[in-house]
Amino acid sequence: MTTEVVKKHMVVAQNASGRNMNVPIYRMKGARPGPTVYIQSSIHGAEVQGNVVIYHLIQRLKQMDICGEIILVPNCNPIGTNIKAGEYTLGRFDPVNGTNWNRGYFFDKEAVQQFAKTVTPEESVAAIKARFRAHLSAAIDKKLAEPWGLGLAQQLNLKLQQLAVNADYVLDLHNGPVSTRHVYIPEYAKQSATLFNIPHCIFIPNVFAGALDEATFCPWWTLQENVKQNLQRDIHFDVEAFTLEMGSQEVINFAEGDIDATSILSYLNAKNVLHECDITPKTMTRLGVYLKDYKTMFTDWGGMVEYIAKPGHPVLKGEPMAQILNIDDLDTDNGSRTLTAPCDLIPILHFPSASVLSGTQLYKVFTNYVEL
Repeated sequence: MTTEVVKKHMVVAQNASGRNMNVPIYRMKGARPGPTVYIQSSIHGAEVQGNVVIYHLIQRLKQMDICGEIILVPNCNPIGTNIKAGEYTLGRFDPVNGTNWNRGYFFDKEAVQQFAKTVTPEESVAAIKARFRAHLSAAIDKKLAEPWGLGLAQQLNLKLQQLAVNADYVLDLHNGPVSTRHVYIPEYAKQSATLFNIPHCIFIPNVFAGALDEATFCPWWTLQENVKQNLQRDIHFDVEAFTLEMGSQEVINFAEGDIDATSILSYLNAKNVLHECDITPKTMTRLGVYLKDYKTMFTDWGGMVEYIAKPGHPVLKGEPMAQILNIDDLDTDNGSRTLTAPCDLIPILHFPSASVLSGTQLYKVFTNYVEL
């Protein structure tokens, strides 16, 4: 069977000429009941690989039997994608006020705690979810109507969050600077780590730090914990959200995009989004680390850098990570310095440029990691 794709556009901003900037929204709804899935890409303008992943997903999902609905929003931040400086896309921060494009989502912990007090012992999980989704949607609408106005990044984030508010599963597709595949997973959903074909898993606390995945799961986790505390009722809402990092920014690779689409389909199939689908997670080595052990390595020296340690490849304590050239000391022993690993680690990503200032975040690495 084939599944129809319904495409609409949403205005997310206006440029200085007053012209609307739109993003396409692709909806695919199956004939069978099931979960709602929301997938977006490119909230950071230079992180473009998610767009080709969504392309592959749409092409493949058209030939599948979907249960429920899948909402896909590629290039969800056209402002960021179009902020260029020569060869580079400066799409991580709003250029007007410096706000990270991925930090303007909404979460009100106190309001969730108050809502939890309205849940009764006999109310069904389905009824609670319906009421709570209406509550979240109204809260986002109220925030969007802020009489003093909102910054561009927060306006954009809230409009996207409203699209995702009814989703059971939310996937936010990202890329690192120069990076290997990795995924951020809330600690309560650790069992889902093996459902993606992603080798490096970062387990993050069930708390809000501003990103879309946290804005999705934190309200449900907070509600679940408060209902348990208030009523001694152990309920599960089965809402999950993840940030998937699929390689390096400023790169489109169609073959790699199809691999990541398969990875996402294996997760969706495990969550009963696909009917009679035979896509399952690969047998592979998956390594996990808690966020506290996902370390940032800074350089004390400025200069020109050769990145010796490659993302995804283990490095032993004392082995070289990078060699840094100091232009002012080419005639001395300080003309070249080597940055070594302070412990056994796995580089996950590194800074994209060969020219660095002192204090630059040169690498992000796994330490104290375990096999899942």
